[in-house]
Amino acid sequence: MGCLVYGANGYSGALLARLAVTRGERPILAGRSEAPVRALAEELGLPYRVGAPSPALLEGVGAVVNCAGPFAATARPMVAACLAAGVHYLDITGELDVFAWMFAQDGAARSAGVTMITGAGFDVVPTDCLAALLAAELPGAVALEIAFSAPGGLSRGTARTALAEMGSGALRRVGGELVATRFGAPSRSVPFPSGVQRVGATRWGDLATAYRSTSIPDITVYMPLPRGTALAPLFRFAPLRRTVQALVRPGGPSSSVRAAAGCEAWAEVRDAAGATRSATLTGPNAYALTADASLRAAQRVLAGEVAPGVHTPSSALGAGFVRTLDGVTVSLL
Repeated sequence: MGCLVYGANGYSGALLARLAVTRGERPILAGRSEAPVRALAEELGLPYRVGAPSPALLEGVGAVVNCAGPFAATARPMVAACLAAGVHYLDITGELDVFAWMFAQDGAARSAGVTMITGAGFDVVPTDCLAALLAAELPGAVALEIAFSAPGGLSRGTARTALAEMGSGALRRVGGELVATRFGAPSRSVPFPSGVQRVGATRWGDLATAYRSTSIPDITVYMPLPRGTALAPLFRFAPLRRTVQALVRPGGPSSSVRAAAGCEAWAEVRDAAGATRSATLTGPNAYALTADASLRAAQRVLAGEVAPGVHTPSSALGAGFVRTLDGVTVSLL
């Protein structure tokens, strides 16, 4: 049985579908908007289905890659359908609350014999694998800092989610607990491969996934601060947030922009004695990496290489998984 791409009418779902075809795969495309799903399926010569998540939608399917955000709305019904139908599940979420909910489904997934990998795209494959790699290099690490940079523009879905995240402020993990902080605080300079950049704290999936992958109790995730960061608290107000979100145009970065803009990540762990290990990563555009990572992850799940249960990318596929992706280089410092 093959794979179903849910949310194929979206930016990331369409990229995944196109990449799958170039690699000889024939996924089923699916979503709730018939016209764009049908148009893409006809262009690529693929089968398609239309509807909300349900066991009937998954008939004859081996695995689903959920690309339909916001995942707070789609993960629960799709996971329920997968558990009922015995279908493996992957998603490309970066939503912190979704990660926490997904991990709570581990027992149900094991009982159903279903494998689930959450965050199988740019959120959070590169950073999760770096965290696991460094945790193995420095057993007993008590602190983890991660920074990423992904220029080149955002898809509509990512931009709308980012606005909501900015309004919620930043988080850090301290002593194993999530602690609220102002968006962008604390800040620091980090040595990305392209040069030193100033970054600030954000809400990122590794606060859940890296903690699960490594058990390191203190985690901070940073990103270069976008323009208008000082206005971030204003997005707490739902009417303003919805107004700005409605102005975000459909689509995402063009193929030329994706080709020109890569991604970078840096991570460092520290143990109680003050010893440190760090690593950097360079890779292609975040959306290209998402398509590549989620496709490879789905292929390995379908091949029976990952045990049932809910996994982070590194716990499912190993810290070295990121090194198998096109255009990715990892360097231990």
